[in-house]
Amino acid sequence: MATPESPYGTSATVVGGGKPVRVHHLAAAKKEGAKLVMLTAYDAVTAQLLDAAGTDLLLVGDSIGNVMLGHDSTLPVELDEMVVATRSVARATKRALVVADLPFGTYEAGPEQALASAVRLMKAGANAVKLEGGRPRAASVKALTQAGIPVVGHLGFTPQSVNMLGGFRVQGRGEAAEELLADAQALAEAGAIALVLEMVPEPLAARVTESLAIPTIGIGAGARCDGQVLVWTDMAGMTDWSPRFAHQFGQVGEALRQAAADYGAAVREKSFPAEKHWFSS
Repeated sequence: MATPESPYGTSATVVGGGKPVRVHHLAAAKKEGAKLVMLTAYDAVTAQLLDAAGTDLLLVGDSIGNVMLGHDSTLPVELDEMVVATRSVARATKRALVVADLPFGTYEAGPEQALASAVRLMKAGANAVKLEGGRPRAASVKALTQAGIPVVGHLGFTPQSVNMLGGFRVQGRGEAAEELLADAQALAEAGAIALVLEMVPEPLAARVTESLAIPTIGIGAGARCDGQVLVWTDMAGMTDWSPRFAHQFGQVGEALRQAAADYGAAVREKSFPAEKHWFSS
């Protein structure tokens, strides 16, 4: 761990001391109380910017379906699409640990299918893979771990199960809390290196965090998780709407819209291109 003033614009503890983040750094962060910073990324340009900003983990999420591909859920995303996105992000990343989602339909059949799918993402440059679900996935987590593939779990609201869950709803309320806790413990025992908790009541997320030796990364799960993750377009204000649990730390969408409008005006007014932009004979 290190506490530099730069290049990441903070004096807080930086995971890995500014070196490439790897699995053992996650465990060290948990032990030392250093918060893990995770954002999604789907392409090389964005990944390079987020990596340079000091982001600890870049998640090549199947949220690419909603965010980049125009789908209304993650379900249509194909493994081939995840491979291309993972390869793009990995090529542009120097420090962050790259985690790639196993998309719907690529691991549910069991450990053998999960391993075949995960191998493709690791060959594309991922440092770890992420899958959704609790105890039914423990065997797959164990199989991947034994094959040398680090696995991040995902509990609470699991987008790939949106139809079964009845929509975008908070999970783990009431008696379901004990089930979620048991799922978390099963994933940790199977070898998961970290656990994403999405849309889980804050007290339950805190309880899970305290009970596990591996770090938890929250999204809509309160401040007592070991880290936080957001979809980068929500974080950067790329759209007018963002989830309740997100915060817009910039207005990149408006800046991009204005830049495009200014470019269009310059072309129509014939002020661009100017002489400095072309080549003379």
